[in-house]
Formats: sequence, C-alpha cells, structure tokens
Amino acid sequence: MDNITITKDGIKKEFPKGTQFHEICSAFGINKNVLGVKINNEVLSLFDHAREDAEITYIDLNDIIGNKIYKSGLEFIFEVSLKEVFPELEITYQHSVPKGVLGEVIGNKMLTQEDLTKVKNAMAKMISEDIPLKKLTIKKKDAIDFFKKNKQEEKAQNVQSIPDIVVSLYELKGNYNYFYSDMPYSTGSITDYDIVYLGRNRIVFVIPSKITGGVLPEYVHYDNIINSFLMGKNWLETLNMQYVTSINNTIGNGSIKDFINSCELLFNLNIAKVAKEISNDRSVKFVLIAGPSSSGKTTTSKRLASYLRLEGYEIIRLSLDDYFVNREDTPKNEDGEYDFECLTAIDLKLFNETLYKLLNHEKVSVPTYNFVSGKREYNNNYIELKENSIIVIEGLHALNDELLPGIDPKYKYKIYLSPFIPLNIDRHNYISTIDLRLIRRIIRDNRTRDNDVSTTIGEWQIVRNGEEKYIFPYIHQADTIINTALPYEVGVEKVYIEPLLRSIGVESEYYTEARRLLDFLKVFYPIPGEYVNKDSILREFIGGNYD
Repeated sequence: MDNITITKDGIKKEFPKGTQFHEICSAFGINKNVLGVKINNEVLSLFDHAREDAEITYIDLNDIIGNKIYKSGLEFIFEVSLKEVFPELEITYQHSVPKGVLGEVIGNKMLTQEDLTKVKNAMAKMISEDIPLKKLTIKKKDAIDFFKKNKQEEKAQNVQSIPDIVVSLYELKGNYNYFYSDMPYSTGSITDYDIVYLGRNRIVFVIPSKITGGVLPEYVHYDNIINSFLMGKNWLETLNMQYVTSINNTIGNGSIKDFINSCELLFNLNIAKVAKEISNDRSVKFVLIAGPSSSGKTTTSKRLASYLRLEGYEIIRLSLDDYFVNREDTPKNEDGEYDFECLTAIDLKLFNETLYKLLNHEKVSVPTYNFVSGKREYNNNYIELKENSIIVIEGLHALNDELLPGIDPKYKYKIYLSPFIPLNIDRHNYISTIDLRLIRRIIRDNRTRDNDVSTTIGEWQIVRNGEEKYIFPYIHQADTIINTALPYEVGVEKVYIEPLLRSIGVESEYYTEARRLLDFLKVFYPIPGEYVNKDSILREFIGGNYD
C-alpha cells in the first residue's frame, strides 16, 4: 500500500494512504479538544481519510465549524441519554439564543429538575466512557426509507430535496441521526457545557465559543427573546408550516405567493402593535431602536415611523452614526485600530446637547457624517420638536442608558430587533440567527458596497465581537422585541447568495465557511426575488424598493 506524508507543526510522519485522520492525529498526540483538521483551508472531520501528502492543523470549538461540531455532539449525546432514561420522550432543538440553544422535550411527561438531573448523569457517564461515534455513508433512498420508518417525515423529505447521492448518518449506542454538520469522533470530546432548565420542558444548552474566549459562559436568560421566537413558532404551527419542507411544498404547489403575503402582513401587524403601545403612553418622546448587524434596522425604523404618523405623530429620525466623532478623534482598540463600535466613538456631548435643545423646543441643526472624509457635515438640516413629535433614534448603542444619561426614562421607549426565524429544518436542526444575519449581510454588502464574500466573512467576527460587547448586554432593557425574520426568506436569499459563495476558491481561508453555507442552503427550494413585496424588509438586503 502506498504511503503518504502528513506534516503537523513542522513534524513529518508517514502513514498508509487512506488512514483515518483520527488515527493520524493520535500519532501526533491528539487531545480531546481536537474536533477536526484543516488542510488547504478545507475542514475535514476526524472520520475522514487522508489520500495524499498534506500539512494539517487542528480545529477546536473556537473555530466556527469546530463549534458547530461540538454543539452537534452535545445535542446527540443529550438525545441518546434522554431516550435511555425516558424512552417515551424526544428532544427537539428549536432555536439559537444568546450563548446557547433552546430545546424542547416532547412527550406525555412534564420534566422536573430531578428528571433532568437523571439525564445529565446519563450524559456524564456516556462522556466519561469516551464512546466512539460511527459515521455511516448510505444511499439516499435508504436514508429516506429509514426516516419514514421512524416517523420523521420532514427528515425524509429533506433528504429527498438535496442533490446528494449519498447521506451521512451518525450512530451512537444504536441510535442514528442526521445532522447538518460533522460530529466529534467520540463522546469524550464534549468536556464543557451547561444545561439550564427553564420549566415547561424547555431547556437551554450552553457551550463555550471563540466569542467567550473558549470559556463556558454563564447563561443569561432573555425571556423576551424566547417569547418572540415562540410567538412566531406558534403562528407557523397553526398554518402547519413549521419545517422547511412545508415551505418547499408551497413552492411546488404554486401557493408560495399567498404565504409570502401572510408573512409580510404579520410583520406589519407586529410593527403596528408596537406603534399603538407607544401612542398609548403620551409621555414618550424618544423611540430608541437597536439591533445587531443585518437585523433590518433601516426598514423597521422607517416602517415604525409610518405607523406612528398614522397615530398622529410627527416623526424626527436620527441616526447615531451621524454623531460619530471626527475620524482623528476616534478611539483605538488594543491593536491600534480605530474602534468605531465603542460608545465613545460617538460624540455623546453633542448628541445629548441636541436632545436637550429639542426638549426645550429649540430649533437644532443636525449633522450628517461623511464616511469618506471622516467628518461631520452640516447641510442646513434643522429640526424642531413639536407637541406631537417623536424622535426615532437608530443605532448600535440605542439600548445603553449611558447614551442618554440625563433623559428621564419616562420619555424613552426601547426596541430590540433581530431575525429570530421560527422555521426549523427538522426536529433536530434549526436555522441559526447568526447564519441568517451573515447571509443577509453578504448579499447586501456585495450589492451596496461591492464587497466580495471573503471581505464580509473576514469582517464578521469583528462585527460579532462588537455586538457581544455593546448590544447583547442591554437586551433586557428593551421595552419590546421586534422579530425581523420572514419565514420564507432563505429561499429568496439562496438565489442571490449561491453564486457569491461558489466564487470562493479553495485557496481562500474562507473556503470552508462558504461551503458550509452552501451545504446549509441545499435543502431550501429557490424563490424568485420578484415574488417579494416591494416594501418588504427583505428588500433592504436583496435590493429593489422599500419604504
């Protein structure tokens, strides 16, 4: 048998061609934190086999894909442990929440904390035994038959939808499942996690990540985020549209336009409801809107302003971006780079002076920030607060009380935006909010800034670090949450983003991330962009008219 040479950190070793990467890593001194290997920017699982000479690097849970492998491993271990302790129950994974994943146990039993402890003990035993998982590559038809036999019809339809000829299933202690990521080589790889019981059979799974510095974070409960997601989920369930396969079926039978109109109507009704809540409190003078990147702040703030006008208000819109300090005065981070996302990148003194003058019914000149010159410009744009005026303020720090320290809270109404898409791929695979926002951003930045995919993905971690520092800690201060996701949107975005992702060659360090997103999109049927309403929030990203 031919031998190949594998290099790791300058050390070379020879192996028979076709040796499994787990065996190769073991020869180099693998530790339990290794979840896969990277060769020429492509991530391979430890189940894969080496076919040629290569230089490898390890990936762990601090890598984007390594983190998803780790999370999938934890979810599979919980699923198997739950079946061992309570065979009549089943776990479904619902949605990502800050620093965790929301799951729900389905069955005719309401779990107690003691019941969950039994499951945790079964998990701990399974992890301590370091049981190897098995990766099985089977024919597509056999996978479809397997899921139908096990009454997992949505999974069978998903497999039928993808173009792959074969499908990878994973086996653990006689249990089989299908995940949209690779899996750890063995249960012993899952070393750090927390499982928080919310009651009513709802559970949050918490794991470390690069964002948390590889350390297990403390779970912070955001009841309003979970409630916002569950409202959308309940609505989809009333329509029997909880899975991607349901959307695909509406495309196939020609009724997708009706569903799109229903989604748009619900979104508008939710914003109208918020406008009504604001109008019921006549003391409110400032509506502050914050949300992470690609949450749809521009469209939502415009739409809310329209509904507030219907309630009899005159609207003044201010963007915090227009109050950036001049470029040379911008604070710098530890790397010596300009930190445009910190609070002191905004001229807080000028911004608050503007608002105090408005409250005193003075006419104020409002600046516009020139991002090319890096300076504020004044173009004779004057505003004045009238008796029926409301100022809508949009920006990264809008939820932070330090933004308006001297303004009485009774004058403020705070809104947090994010796309919590309530649609699931299947009962064990959900649509990540982070992935959805990244897809939106890639499409928008390519269209409006001429950024290629590599640029957007390369900036994404920096953007997310800013969100973790400057938005997420203040979510609990929001008076309401607006879910800006449209259940049908991924099918539309697929049309726009697939060519962009395919343009990323193997030489790019972002190749694996591009392939991961392409794999995620396989199960979605494409939806033509012309089906999207001209005033849809989705137009903020794909282009076209939006109010």
